[in-house]
Amino acid sequence: MKKLVSNNVHWVGKIDWELRTFHGEEYSTHRGSSYNSYVVQEEKTVLIDTVWMPFAKEFVDNLESEGLLAKLDYIVANHGEVDHSGALPELMRRRPDLPIYCTANAVKSIKGQYHGDWDFHVVKTGDKLPVGNGKDLVFIEAPMLHWPDSMFSYLTGDAILFSNDAFGQHYASEYLFNDLVDQDELWEECVKYYANILTPFSALVKAKIEQVVGLGLPVNMIATSHGIIWRKDPLQIVNKYMEWAQDYQEDRITILYDSMWGATRRLAEEIGKGIVEASPATDVRLHNVARSDKNDAITDVFKSRAIAVGSPTVNKGILSATAGILEEIKGLHFKNKKAAAFGAYGWSGEGNKVICATLKDAGFELVDEGFKALWLPEEDILAQARAYGASLAKA
Repeated sequence: MKKLVSNNVHWVGKIDWELRTFHGEEYSTHRGSSYNSYVVQEEKTVLIDTVWMPFAKEFVDNLESEGLLAKLDYIVANHGEVDHSGALPELMRRRPDLPIYCTANAVKSIKGQYHGDWDFHVVKTGDKLPVGNGKDLVFIEAPMLHWPDSMFSYLTGDAILFSNDAFGQHYASEYLFNDLVDQDELWEECVKYYANILTPFSALVKAKIEQVVGLGLPVNMIATSHGIIWRKDPLQIVNKYMEWAQDYQEDRITILYDSMWGATRRLAEEIGKGIVEASPATDVRLHNVARSDKNDAITDVFKSRAIAVGSPTVNKGILSATAGILEEIKGLHFKNKKAAAFGAYGWSGEGNKVICATLKDAGFELVDEGFKALWLPEEDILAQARAYGASLAKA
């Protein structure tokens, strides 16, 4: 069912209440998500993005039942990823005459995924598509926000920025707009989305925002492709992105660890206590990475000024859960953060060296060579772990 966004703009997407993982099993979606698609009805009728393929037939059937399918003049594909382009094959099967406006990279993406020989119209930043009544859709390329093919579309007159993945969040809600939903939930999902998806592209985020702001266009709404639409103070999310894009950190230290028989867990807990004793205002977060949600843990890393990573030594290496989270962190290219390693061992004790090497490779500033304990730590070693936590807080 279509929902009114503004004047002659309607939401025609799909709310996915059941979604619990995204990008395969890579991203947790505790609150579901939505695939936002929009119809602009002026003298011309334009569809902006579609929905994920499992909902393709339902989506096109809804367009038909709403009397929109036959009226469509153009399709705008802001991004070729399957959660936004997945209904194109079904849509083009029923309306093969429709032109698709997108970037050159989006043509490669869409053809590569669906192998459709459709009527593509390549657009660049500044190109316009007149929709009638004195209004245009203005296209703005936004590469790596978060794919090379991404772009924004801006509707003049209504001053709506269709931003695709930028400024969105995985958040299912029957309420379309930011002022109608739980604010704590909304911002929790926004920062998680940025931390886990957009962090590697922070320099590009900053540059693109500065470019768009430099155009001097009024923005009454930001219509995202996931989650809610920003209509109340829409630039608040833009300002947050600018803040997050500049090596963001809070007074937080996150401890990530895995443990075989409890020794490394004991060290993690004592290091956390030592941090709090030395710096009571510091927010300390502990994650057993074999049991915690990895995206929630990474969000805490994003907010932290330092992290401590722990694992026992296993086969001259580290446990797979710790190795896995380190690989995720390495790919996100965090900057301006310090780090330390710790762990228990029984025989050779190479775990700290493995962790330190990966943290250094990931761009963290190492505080030292780390803290390690032989076998199950007794009270004197636990006291040393607390002291190590205090020194980490001060560092």
